[in-house]
Amino acid sequence: MTDRKETGAAPKLSRRLTALAERVSPGARLADIGTDHALLPVYLALEGTIEYAVAGDIHAGPVNAARRQVAQAGLETVVDVRLGDGMSVLRPGEVDTVAIAGMGGSLMVRILEQAGERLNGVETLVLSPHVAEDAVRRWLSEHRYVLDDELLLEEDGVIYTLLRATYERSPEKARELDARLYDERLLAPAIERMPRSLLYEMGPLLLRSPSGDFHRKWEQEIAKRERVILQLKHSAAPEAAEKAREWEEDVKEIREVLACLPGGKRSFN
Repeated sequence: MTDRKETGAAPKLSRRLTALAERVSPGARLADIGTDHALLPVYLALEGTIEYAVAGDIHAGPVNAARRQVAQAGLETVVDVRLGDGMSVLRPGEVDTVAIAGMGGSLMVRILEQAGERLNGVETLVLSPHVAEDAVRRWLSEHRYVLDDELLLEEDGVIYTLLRATYERSPEKARELDARLYDERLLAPAIERMPRSLLYEMGPLLLRSPSGDFHRKWEQEIAKRERVILQLKHSAAPEAAEKAREWEEDVKEIREVLACLPGGKRSFN
């Protein structure tokens, strides 16, 4: 690991990047995909947390900025900045931890899907999708990455989702852990069975320990969906009425879940 006494002071991170940094294990060999200015790997290297990092970005501007940041910190032998799409910047077995943040869940899933053998040896994923978190959780579940940490935090009026998952080598153990994690009877008897899709959407660990940010996030989400329902009801498109009914059912399910949780309202009209 890097001896921070031989280098400069670590850069100041946002609350979200700090939370991501806290979820990287000491001694990790890290890939930061979509690194932007390489703040996360530079911080972790200067703190002595990581052994090595690849900082990858698809855009030349951020890559050049990241290289300047790394050079100023004197970390050229520790943090390797590379230009490329997603995890194409990696060699198989090169890292054991991958961090991806600052993008939607669908793009994150595409990056993970296209990684192929570059995921070999990757034991830990630290992810922060800003939308479509359900798509990320579903991918993790289908690829034997077991969630061991979920966090919501608010920064500058935005509530961010952070996920950490660990690869389970045994298919049998992975299925067992997955079944326990996504237990459809999680809120029984108040809700006899939760749809798996809703567990993916709301987060199985977050549901077990809901914070104030969790309730705020889902009240905001309900308000967004109700605006969509109103638009659909004013639409002349033939499929709009059916879509509105589907969204209304989604909102009803979310309200029922919130009512069952600590800090939730006990009744909704």
